[in-house]
Amino acid sequence: MQRHLVQRALLAAAVLVAVAACGSATGTDEREQRTRADRADRAERAAAEAAERKKRQGPEVQGLRGMPPVLDPKDVYAADRPGRLSPVVKDFPSRVYVPNSESDTVSVIDPKTYEIIETIRVGRQPQHVVPSWDLKTLWVNNNRGHTLTPIDPRTGKAGEPVEVHDPYNLYFTPNGKYAVVMASLDRELVFRDPHTMKRVKTEPVSCYGVNHADFSLDGRYFIVSCEFSGELLKVDTEKMKVVGQRKLPFEGAMPQDVKIAPDGKRFYIADMMADGMWVLDGDTFDEPKLLPTGKGTHGLYVGRDSREMYVSNRGEGTVSVFDFTRNELTKKWHLPDGGSPDMGGVSADGKVLWLSGRYDSEVYAIDTRTGKQLARIPVGSGPHGLAVYPQPGRYSLGHTGIFR
Repeated sequence: MQRHLVQRALLAAAVLVAVAACGSATGTDEREQRTRADRADRAERAAAEAAERKKRQGPEVQGLRGMPPVLDPKDVYAADRPGRLSPVVKDFPSRVYVPNSESDTVSVIDPKTYEIIETIRVGRQPQHVVPSWDLKTLWVNNNRGHTLTPIDPRTGKAGEPVEVHDPYNLYFTPNGKYAVVMASLDRELVFRDPHTMKRVKTEPVSCYGVNHADFSLDGRYFIVSCEFSGELLKVDTEKMKVVGQRKLPFEGAMPQDVKIAPDGKRFYIADMMADGMWVLDGDTFDEPKLLPTGKGTHGLYVGRDSREMYVSNRGEGTVSVFDFTRNELTKKWHLPDGGSPDMGGVSADGKVLWLSGRYDSEVYAIDTRTGKQLARIPVGSGPHGLAVYPQPGRYSLGHTGIFR
């Protein structure tokens, strides 16, 4: 009898264990199913959100062959957000490089202290300091010395000059395949190897004083200003050929800096004699319209949020602020004691606008939130196209820093 009771007890225990094991397995299966369902739900939501973002952005841009993909079709400056430094430059010290065209030097400023920490001797008449496409080198354009002086932005040391004739300004195609030298007095656009600077193709132009440029959203063409004949050129990037030319509708026009709108639909061209910006549809290349900004309009610089553009008015010592969304000028900042604000750039964090004082042998640091002058720094004679470096962006299109 006792043995029978023990057997029954053991059998009951075995049944309980089996039931428990079955319940445990069932619970585990249910948890795994819920987990899989949650993951699938999250993936579905993420895919829907990505599709919605893509829908808002519009169709994918078919860019120039070999060009890095456009991050946002509605904002060509999407890679230029505050502090978004490329791994290539993230360890470079922050500096302001000022070419003094009449002193044949480059003044190097520490932006934290507003002090000159070094003066580099370069070739005759340096006009602009230009970041290379791969962000690794700064090229000083020694216009009358017919050389480019490379500076290593990691160390601040200058290398051996490279012979390049009439390098007034320097740009790079969006795919990094060519450097484009604006040979102003030679009346040429010279396409060169971006590293060795060996000549690849020369495109003669019939206008006078090619000097500034910017590229379309897809990189397939660029607009060039001709300073001394008051004209604009449209150039096919891949063919390396001028495909359009037009005279500006203003007697004595003198176009300078060129900048594309964030949405890629318009180009703005500063004109120091028309005292404003020309607004141009680059695709149609129709006659542009003039937007007055101030006397001696010269340099154009887009803020880090792609909402505003700073316009230097060299002839009156002011900076106009243009709002892209409102399509109008919203502010004008006056430099204390005047000045001649010319070329420059915006700090990596977007808080400071740096401009050279072309005719006053000085550099201005301006607070982009208030327009207040933060510093006025004496430099060499004839400071021109200064470069703030490093700046955010994946690659450089040249000039004093046009980044994408």
